[in-house]
Amino acid sequence: MRINSGVPRRTVLVGVALGAAAGCTDPGPPPPPDPLAALADRARADAALATAIASAVPSLAEGAGEVARVRGEHATALKAEVERERPPVSTTASAPPTTPPAAPKDEKAALKALTDGLTAAQKEAAGLVPALPRYRAGLVGSVTAACASLREVL
Repeated sequence: MRINSGVPRRTVLVGVALGAAAGCTDPGPPPPPDPLAALADRARADAALATAIASAVPSLAEGAGEVARVRGEHATALKAEVERERPPVSTTASAPPTTPPAAPKDEKAALKALTDGLTAAQKEAAGLVPALPRYRAGLVGSVTAACASLREVL
């Protein structure tokens, strides 16, 4: 049985070929890394260092424990925002296990390591705020303020 639609066969074939070619175009370069991903990594590292210091330096245990808790929350919130903005391609991949950082045993060195980390995190986050959309700027601004506050806890 033959159906005549009134469209020449050649027109249909050319349309199919052009459609296939359009689907095979180069999608271009991937987007640059999300800047919030680096902030999440830094927060995770700060939390790990603070946890190690809380265990190694009893006099700093309470303050370092608070830093670890809050920076862990930052890492979670920032990672969630990165995944919301750019959903992961695969959910089966996980972050590679990391070796916990060596905590300074000396109280003065441990305190300096914590405050230096918080200062660097605050500056990095504050530098991103002006270029971010409102919601993300609010999140990163909160991280900035929390880092400044955490230095006071110590």
